[in-house]
Amino acid sequence: MLFFPQLLLQLAFLAVLLAPWASAHAQTPVQQGPGTWSANQTWASDTTYGGALTGYYYWPATPPTLDGKRALILVLHGCVQTAGGDVIDSSGDAGFNWKAMADRYGAVILAPNATGNVYGTHCWDWAATNRSRSYGHSAVLLDLVNRFLSNPQYAIDPKQVYVTGLSSGGAKAMVLACTAPEIFAGVGISAGPAPGVSSGQISLVPSGFSATTAADNCRAMAGNAAASFSSQIASVIWGTSDYTVAQAYGPLDAAALRQVYGGTFVKGAAVSVPGSGSNVPYTDANGKLRTTEITVSGLGHAWPAGSGGQNANFVNATRVNYPAFLMDFWFTNNLRVTQAQAPVMSACRASVSGSTVTITGAASFDGGTIASYRVLLSGPSPVNDAAAGSGSGFSKAYAARLDGTYSGSVTATGSNGQVSAACTIPSFQVGTGTPPPVFTCTTSTATNYAHVQAGRAHASGGYALANGSNQNMGLYNIFFTSTLAQRSAGYYVVGSCP
Repeated sequence: MLFFPQLLLQLAFLAVLLAPWASAHAQTPVQQGPGTWSANQTWASDTTYGGALTGYYYWPATPPTLDGKRALILVLHGCVQTAGGDVIDSSGDAGFNWKAMADRYGAVILAPNATGNVYGTHCWDWAATNRSRSYGHSAVLLDLVNRFLSNPQYAIDPKQVYVTGLSSGGAKAMVLACTAPEIFAGVGISAGPAPGVSSGQISLVPSGFSATTAADNCRAMAGNAAASFSSQIASVIWGTSDYTVAQAYGPLDAAALRQVYGGTFVKGAAVSVPGSGSNVPYTDANGKLRTTEITVSGLGHAWPAGSGGQNANFVNATRVNYPAFLMDFWFTNNLRVTQAQAPVMSACRASVSGSTVTITGAASFDGGTIASYRVLLSGPSPVNDAAAGSGSGFSKAYAARLDGTYSGSVTATGSNGQVSAACTIPSFQVGTGTPPPVFTCTTSTATNYAHVQAGRAHASGGYALANGSNQNMGLYNIFFTSTLAQRSAGYYVVGSCP
């Protein structure tokens, strides 16, 4: 059945420790990592179960994408799995499929091995009745997180620490999110039983055990840190063919977390997910997305790695890419980081006169001014111009272009350093040859659901985003209607054609 040292500093001391670190961190440039999984590490001693915590970490070579600081993701394997053989799949670097997401978001990934032999199959101690921060796996895992938080070379943002896992790892992820909500800004629970049930109750929710029971247990674990639940977010996922952990634990876990988060919630319409299944989002009274519930059709008891992951030993590569979903959900909806606004490109085009190509573009930015435009052109005489202009619009000529077919894009950088989505310049011809057809802007008004189904937008985290511009159109359902203008091939903006 797949299932599921002592923390050196208490909560008060941890807060004191992080304060000076955060100040120094703000002035430390983000270092480039090696972009490979580390060798097997030995971390803290486990005074409860014996031995030492071992495992791997991934430090990307790419820069961070949110607030100039790196996120830290703690990924926990399930029972009968290992960090090296399953989470990172050392033979092929696939496993749970985290490397690609680490590179995309510039995030550090931690993949530890469960110490001892809990429940007989090297599980995490999710069902331990002693839920103290200084006991068992909670102690060594929180110590591990603190090691990376307190080391300035990794440039970890304390506001961007997340935890996820499968089965006993998923259940332990929820335990950690409940035990230390001020540390974990978000959690991802894959097929994890609720806190408060025993290891013998994984296949059926006990009679009388409810979301309220789990919520009460969660609050008790948090103690004085419970106020931090107000800024935590959670995703829960399970498969319709999982007969190891009761499927009912999925929605029960999510409902319990909404109770501890407090306030009222609005249930959104179910959104289809790649690989067969649906996601149900819940927003709070402020319109913030707080929990998601993903049901994956045909998925058994396995981590949903998606294409690129391994497809063995309770890891499934044929359904949704849960790491991709989680990272988008966490990074888009993090409530602890002030999300920097980005400019929006409103137009771009190319005109040709002889061998001279003139690129024009315009953008808007509610958060400040447009500091610069970047023009990229591919073709016989390529262009990569990061200083094409500034302000609300620009026009720049590029002379002596060789004959041939060109295409390209324009992006705008705001005064806060944020970069817009690219505005696509359709193919055009310089000199001899058959010119490409002229593109005509078209306007479509429909529900957000219909826009996504028609290929004009895509769904992400319960919202509909316009293809190309990535502008947020509101919730992805049949009740929200939007008008989209197709400004170029595959590029849509909210609004009508000029």
